[in-house]
Amino acid sequence: MKKFLAMALALVMVLSLVACGKKDEASVYYLNFKPEADAAWQQLADEYTKATGIPVKVVTAASGTYEDTLVAEMDKKEAPTLFQVNVGGLKSWGDYCYDLTGTDVVNELAAEGAVITKDNGEIASVAYCVETYGLITNKALLKKAGYEVSDIKNFADLKKVAEDIHARSAELGFDAFSSAGLDGSSNWRFSGHLSSVALFYEFRDNNVSGMPATVTGKYVENLKNLWDLYTTCSATTGAALSTATSDMSEAEFGQGKAVFFQNGSWEYNNLVLDASKGFNMKAEDLTMIPLYIGVEGEEKAGLCTGTENYWAVNAKASEADIKATLDFLKWVVTSESGTTMMAEQFGASPFKAAKPVENIFCKASDALIANGNYNVDWSFIYTPGTDDWRAAVIDAISQYTVKGASWDNVKTAFVDTWAKEYKEYTAG
Repeated sequence: MKKFLAMALALVMVLSLVACGKKDEASVYYLNFKPEADAAWQQLADEYTKATGIPVKVVTAASGTYEDTLVAEMDKKEAPTLFQVNVGGLKSWGDYCYDLTGTDVVNELAAEGAVITKDNGEIASVAYCVETYGLITNKALLKKAGYEVSDIKNFADLKKVAEDIHARSAELGFDAFSSAGLDGSSNWRFSGHLSSVALFYEFRDNNVSGMPATVTGKYVENLKNLWDLYTTCSATTGAALSTATSDMSEAEFGQGKAVFFQNGSWEYNNLVLDASKGFNMKAEDLTMIPLYIGVEGEEKAGLCTGTENYWAVNAKASEADIKATLDFLKWVVTSESGTTMMAEQFGASPFKAAKPVENIFCKASDALIANGNYNVDWSFIYTPGTDDWRAAVIDAISQYTVKGASWDNVKTAFVDTWAKEYKEYTAG
C-alpha cells in the first residue's frame, strides 16, 4: 500500500510538472483588426512558428466588430497578447496596455510621434502603418470615357464627369461609381472615412487637434454632395444599397465595371498583387484622387493620409507571453518576410527597416503633398464612442438613402450622438 501511494504521489508530481510546463509555454495571440490582411497574417504567423517553435495564433474580427470581439476575447482565459488600441480606445483599454517604452519595436521606429502615450507618459501603443484613402480611380476607363485625372480638381469637376459617365454607362460598358454599400462589411467607408472629411474641415477651422466635447456638423451638408453622386451615378441605387457588400463594391471596380471606388491604399494588394482575386489590374492604370465635397479651396486638397492602426501588448498576459509577443513584433518589423508583407499589405510603415513603398496609392499621396497640397488628416480617430457614433450616422444615411428621410437627420446624428458619447467617454 505504501509503495502504491508513493507511486501515485510521484505520478501526481510528474503530471503537475507537465501541466506547469504547458501553462508557462510562451505563445502569441494576435487579434487582428484588418480583415483584408487576414490571409497574410496567417501565413506570416505560420512561418514564424516554424522558424522559432513559438505558437502564433491570429484571429481576425469581422468588419465593424473589433471592439465587441475584443471585449469577448479579453474575458477568456487565453486572451489576446497583441491587439489594437487607438486614441479613442485608450480610456477603455489603457490598463491593458503594456508600457512599450524602450522596447525593440519602439526603438525600431523611424518616425517620431508614431505612438500613443498615456497621461503618465507610458507608451500604450505603436503605429504600424500609415495608410491613405480617397477615390481609387481607373485611369484607363476614365480615358475611354474621354477624360483625364487632370480634368478633376474639385467637386464640380467630379460631378460633371460622373454624371456624364453614368448617362453613357450602357454605351461605355461601365458606370461612374462602384456600389456605396450600406451592409456592415462596407458602411465603415462612409460612417468613418467619408465622415472624417467633414470632421477634418471643421477641426481645421477651429484649430482642433484632439477630441472635442462637441461638433457643429458644419460640413455635413457637403457630404451630401458626394453621397448623392455615389448613389445616383452607380449601377446600384436605392434600396439595393442596404445589402450591397464591400466585396461587391470591390468586385465591380476590379472587374472594370466602375471608374471610381472609395477605398484605401490597403486595396493595392487585392487589386494588383493578389492573383486569386482574379482582377489582374495594372498598377499603371490606377491612381487615387481626393474626396472632393465642395469646400472652398479644395483644389489644393490631398488624400486622406494617417492611421488608426496601433499595436498594444496585453499587460495582463504572462511575462513569457509578453516577451514572446515583443519578440514577434520585432521580427515582423525587421525581417525580410515581415517587412515584405507589411509593404505589400499596408504600404508605408514607420519603421527603420520598412521597404520602399511600391503602393501606387501611397505614391499618389506623396506626389500631391510634394505639389503643395494639404493632407486631409484622419480626424475620425478622435471620435468618442466610435462604434455607437458611427452606427447612428450610418443609420441616418441609410434612412435617407433607402427610405427618403431628410438629410437633416444625418446632421442631428452627427452632432447629438457626438455630444452624448463624449459625456459617456469622460464620465468618471
